[in-house]
Parts: sequence; C-alpha cells; structure tokens
Amino acid sequence: MSDYILAIDQGTTSSRAILFDQNQQVVAVAQKEFTQIFPQPGWVEHDPDEIWQSVLTTCREAMEKGGVSADQVAAIGITNQRETVVVWDRETGEPVYNAIVWQDRRTAGMCETLKLAAKEKVFVRKTGLLLDPYFSGTKLRWMMEHVVGIRERARKGKLAFGTVDSFLIWRLTGGNVHATDITNASRTLMFDIEHEAWDEELLDILKVPPEMLPVVKECADNYGITDEKIFGAQIAIRGVAGDQHAATIGQACFEPGMMKSTYGTGCFAMLNTGDELVRSKNRLLTTIAYKINGKTTYALEGSIFVAGAAVQWLRDGLKIIDAAAQTGEMAANADPAQHVYLVPAFVGLGAPYWDAEARGALFGLTRNTGPNELARAALEAACYQTKDLLDAMKRDAKELGGETVLRVDGGMVASDWTMQFLADIIDAPVDRPTILETTALGVAWLAAAHVGVWPSQRHFAKAWQLERQFTPLMDRKERHDLIKGWEDAVSRTLSHRA
Repeated sequence: MSDYILAIDQGTTSSRAILFDQNQQVVAVAQKEFTQIFPQPGWVEHDPDEIWQSVLTTCREAMEKGGVSADQVAAIGITNQRETVVVWDRETGEPVYNAIVWQDRRTAGMCETLKLAAKEKVFVRKTGLLLDPYFSGTKLRWMMEHVVGIRERARKGKLAFGTVDSFLIWRLTGGNVHATDITNASRTLMFDIEHEAWDEELLDILKVPPEMLPVVKECADNYGITDEKIFGAQIAIRGVAGDQHAATIGQACFEPGMMKSTYGTGCFAMLNTGDELVRSKNRLLTTIAYKINGKTTYALEGSIFVAGAAVQWLRDGLKIIDAAAQTGEMAANADPAQHVYLVPAFVGLGAPYWDAEARGALFGLTRNTGPNELARAALEAACYQTKDLLDAMKRDAKELGGETVLRVDGGMVASDWTMQFLADIIDAPVDRPTILETTALGVAWLAAAHVGVWPSQRHFAKAWQLERQFTPLMDRKERHDLIKGWEDAVSRTLSHRA
C-alpha cells in the first residue's frame, strides 16, 4: 500500500527531501546545499539546473535511506523559497537565465521609479504587497529588459515563467504541467488576491506577456504525476505552498488570531486573519495564507530578510564561530553590562521599514566587545525584529483580540537562549512544537490529505504537540530600555532618516 508522503522543501541555500509515514512521523531526511551566486553587490542568483539536481538527489537519497520505493509513495508535496524567479524554454525546459533570488536588490531603482509614477497604490490594493525588489514582478521585468530576445520569445508563447515550485513541477512532470499554487502566485506583484486571478493592469505596468504565466491552483490540488523515468514509478503531486504558508499549515494555525514565526535565512511571521482580507496600515503585507477545498484564508505577514543569515555571517564572514549551535552558549556568556546592537540590514530592511538602501551596522562597541557580545547581538536582532512585526500586526488586527501566543519553527528555535529572549522581548509566550519540520509537514499534509492518507484539517490540528513553552521573565524596565536602544540603532541605519 502507498502510505508514504514525500515532501520537497526547496529553500534558499539548500534543498531537502523529507519522507513521512502514514502516522505523520519523519522516516528519512536528505539535504544538499547549492551554490549562491553574487554577480554584483546586492545581486543574488541561483542556477536552476543545480536546484533541480539537488532536488532529484535528495528525493532519491531520502527514499533510499527510508527503504521506500517510488511505488510506495502516495503523493509528493512541494514547498519552496518564494518570490525567486525562473524563466525557461517550453520546448527544451532549459532556463534562459539564472534564477533571480528573493534576496536580490537589483530592481530597487525600478521600484522607486514606479513609486514616483504613483503606481504603488494600485499594487497594494490588488496584491496586498508593497513595491519592493523582494517580489517577483520587477525581477521578471528586469529579465525582459536585459536578457537578449526574451520578450519576443515570451510573446510567442515559447517561454514559461514561474517561481521555483512551477519550475520543479514542470521538470517533474516532463513538461506536461505548468502550474503554481495560489500562495506563490500571491507573491508575484501580478496576482489580484481578491479576485484570485492574474491582473491585466499589473502585467501591463510590468510589461509581462500573459502567455508566460502558469495556471493557478489551490494548495491541495492535482499538479500532475511525475515522469516514470525520474523515480522508477509515477508519483502524484498533490500539494504545493510557498514555504511560509506551508509552515503556517504545519503549525496548525488554522484559526483567526493564530500566529507563527519561522526563523531560517530570514524570519517570516504570519498572522491568520480568516476570511477577512485585512488591509495593513502599518506597512505589513496582506497575503493569502492558503486555499483548501474552495475556501481562501488570508493573513498578515511581516518579512525580515536576515535572521539566521546573521549567524551565517558570524561563521563565514567574521569566522568567529565554527557552527551556528555555538551562539546560544556564547550569548549566555556575553558581558551583561554591554549593550551591543546589530542591525542586520545586509540586503536592506524588510517589514515594517521597507528600506532597500539601508545597510547593516553595529552599535555600542567598546574595547571589551568580543565574539560573545557579537553572537548575542546577532541572536537578539531576530527577536527585536519580531517585536517590530508583532507591534505592527497588533495595530492592524485589533479586532482579532486575545492573547498573542507565537508558534515558532526554523533552525534558530533550537536555541533555548534565543527563544527565552524572544519571549522576554515580545512579552508573550513562545511555543516550540515537537516536530520542527513544520514547513515540510505542512505541505506533506496538503498532499496526504488530498489523497486520503492523512486525517482532516481538524484532526491534524489536534495532533499538533508542544515541546516547550517559553514565558516572559524579564523585568519591565529592562525590556523598555533594551527596546529603546534597538529603536535608536535602527533609526541610525535607515537610508531615509532625517
């Protein structure tokens, strides 16, 4: 019997494949990093073929580790780094250019030009997004303007555009399916989230031929079947969601007011607002959380561009740590009398500041500042930025009421020190689940529920298990003083400060 579910988690720095059994337990995991390409300062690219090979390698390795053959896998779910853009030839399947990554800032000038032309309001109204290089639309327009011959080929229907999920679906199905899910579509700057359709006016502004675009489906839907030659047997693809949406599902944040925050390369907080499309007045994003069984659920989202990436910088840039896991103990041993702040604006600042030109800075350095203090500052930065997002969300969604409880996941949450500081600085409980593979779990549930292997949404939510809750312990004055110091540091970093 086909009881297993294979989740493809295609991230920013690595691809992972996680094999689950019928009891929602992890059977095997495989992971493979791939090359980060930096052609110019502020530019970030990936080789789509290298991404594809990393996905194939990890899927095969996970099945081999688990002793599971392809004919024992009931369905595949795909979750992916969002906003990253791929364009490929419909006949050959070959990319016409490297993938332009969500972190890439090359279209900052284009975004400013569109803002000066008073176009941002129409994008905000229709997509729930702000005009920022982060999103897919301006990256695609950049390709149209800088890759020779691409526009003519696109207009003739010879090229396909997609976020990474679309590219993987195309390759997995042997070019038979060109589709994306509604969550990934909602992050492109080209999709009207209220009418749930690609928007002609936005496409016209961005000069994108509609012939390039994928079909948009629900999160749990029919995305075709894999080519038999890839895994030795055909496997149904039945679940797709952008990584943060998949994590929201994996954390069972199905009720309005529930919130999750994922700490990976960046940090992304998502607040379920139910069937209400809440228009942010605090520079947050209004987005589609998921669409299941014909019902669309909306969310408010705050995007922090650098969280775990600051720890990677300590390791790879400054070389003051060998492994990320060291930072918690180092932070605990830091000098409590020093208040060092790292504003990690390495690729600009995301919500709620949206300053593409801001750059990282360290404040409060003394002669006694050393590796321990820098490690603490890097961990604290993710927590302060989460506080900024939470405050904005509370102002936007007052009517949701109730106590904030934050469900967390991602690599950084393994650090008890960081999670305690997070609870202290947001002055609210932080819940860490038993299963930390929430992104993969969410998309696995989408696929598994669609084929009837896993239980309903209600039963899935009841199965969510708490590993540990961190509750605030910090003195009120200390919290106030630390936050004031952070706010001052950020104000000095912003490119548009007075």
